[in-house]
Amino acid sequence: MILCLISANDKLLKKLHNLKAEELAKKIGVKRRIIFMYEKDDSKSNYEVLIVLADYFKVSLDYLVSRSDKPEK
Repeated sequence: MILCLISANDKLLKKLHNLKAEELAKKIGVKRRIIFMYEKDDSKSNYEVLIVLADYFKVSLDYLVSRSDKPEK
C-alpha cells in the first residue's frame, strides 16, 4: 500500500518537473531500475532513496509517503 502511494507521488512529481525516470535516477545518483521498481511497486522502500527523492523534489517525507497532502517540508 505505501509503495503504491509513493509510486503515485513520484510519478506526479516527475510529471510536474518534466523528468523521465532515467533523468531522475541520474540526478539523484541511483540506478534507473530503482526508480522503475518504485513505480511498479516491486521494491521495498529504502529510506536513503526516499530522503534523496524528497530532498530533490523539495517535499517532505510525509508527502512522499502520502502521510500528508502538503508537499512543503
